[in-house]
Amino acid sequence: MMAYKIERLGHLGDGLATGPIFAARTLPGELVSGDLIGNRLQNIRIVQPSEQRISSDCSAFKRCGGCALHHAHPDFVANWKKGVLIHALGAHGIKTQIQAIQTSPKNSRRRVKLSGKRTKSGAVVGFFGKASGVIHSIDPCKLLVPEILATISALERFTAQFGSRKGLLEFWLLSTSTGIDVSIDGLDHKSEADLGSFAEWARLSGIARLSVGDQIICEHQTPWLKFGQVKVSPPPRGFTQATLEGERALQGAVARALNIADSVIDLFSGMGTLGLPLSEVATLHCVESDGELLDAITYGVRHTQGIKKVTTEKRDLFRNPVSHADLVNFNAAIIDPPRAGAEHQVRQLAQSQVHNIAMVSCNPVSFARDASLLLEGGYILNWTEVVDQFRWSSHIEVVAHFQKN
Repeated sequence: MMAYKIERLGHLGDGLATGPIFAARTLPGELVSGDLIGNRLQNIRIVQPSEQRISSDCSAFKRCGGCALHHAHPDFVANWKKGVLIHALGAHGIKTQIQAIQTSPKNSRRRVKLSGKRTKSGAVVGFFGKASGVIHSIDPCKLLVPEILATISALERFTAQFGSRKGLLEFWLLSTSTGIDVSIDGLDHKSEADLGSFAEWARLSGIARLSVGDQIICEHQTPWLKFGQVKVSPPPRGFTQATLEGERALQGAVARALNIADSVIDLFSGMGTLGLPLSEVATLHCVESDGELLDAITYGVRHTQGIKKVTTEKRDLFRNPVSHADLVNFNAAIIDPPRAGAEHQVRQLAQSQVHNIAMVSCNPVSFARDASLLLEGGYILNWTEVVDQFRWSSHIEVVAHFQKN
C-alpha cells in the first residue's frame, strides 16, 4: 500500500499530500497510507505520527462529524489558526502581530444544530458522521454545554413520538440564562392538534421556549441574553455567538478598540451583542437588515435604565451601505459582517473620518480583503486578535483595531 507524506492542513482542517490528496484527521509531517478514492484517502492508517498528535478524550470522535481536530495538540491548533490569518493577510501584503488567541474551554458551546431520526427501537439525536448521512449519538460530548447535553434525551423522546421514519428533524438549540430555547424543522405532517402535545412536551422537558419553523408554540420562560446592562430576548434562531467565553472575548476587544468613543455606529449589529455593552458610555446606532433582531434591541433598551441613547435602523448594507458622508456623525464604528465580508460598506468606511474601527470577521480571507481597503484609505492596523469559539474545528474569528488620525 502506497504511503503519503502530509505537507500541511487545508482550510477545513484535513491533511494535504501532494496531488492534492486529502486525508482527514492527519497532521503535517505524518506518513499515512490508505485507499485512494478520487482525491481523498479512505481507511487511513498512520504509518509515522506527528509529535503534535494526541489521543482524543472524546469517545465519539471517530464516528462523529462535529469536530475535526481532536487529534491535534491544542498548541498546534492555536498556532495553525494564527497562521491561517497571517497567510490571508500576507496575500494582500499586510503584516501584523497577533497579540492574543482566546480559545473557548471544553463544554462551552451554547448554540448548536442537531439532527434527529426515528429508529426501530426509538430515536437518535446528534451530529452526522463526517461525509456521512448517518446520525451519530454524541453522548458524551466535549463540545456542548451540560444544559444542552441534558436536553438530548428529551429530544429523542420528541423524535420518537412525532418524527417520521422517512424524514429527519432538525433542532436548533440555544442555552440562555433562563433555559433552553428550541426551534424545530422537519415536522411537515404536523396539524393544529399536535401543537398542544408539543407544548406539553416542552413543559415536561423544562424547555424555556419552543418554536416550529417561524411559529412560537409556547414560552414557559422568556429566553434572555445580557449584553452589558441590556437584557435581550433573541427571536427563534436569531444569531448569537457560539460560546459565552467567545462573546466576552469579542466584546472586550471591541471595547479596547473604541475605549474613547462617545458616538458609535454598529454595522451588521445583529442583536447588539458587540455594541450594547458600549451604550453605558456612548450613544449607539445599530444598523441591521433583520427587523426581528432590531426589535429585540429596541425592547431590551426600552426596559434598561442608565444607558446612553440607542437607535436602530433596518438597512441592507450590501445593497445600500451607509455613505462616508453620513458616517461623519460618528467617531467610532463596529463592523461584523457575514462570511462574505462587506466590501461596499468598507469602501465607505475607508473614505470616512471615523477615528476608530473595530472589525470582527469569521472569515480570514474576506477580512484580509476588507482590511486592505481600510489601509488604502489611510487607516493603520493597530492590532489583531484571534477568537476560537469553535474549538476542534477549522473555524476562527478575528477582531482588529483600525485607526485614522
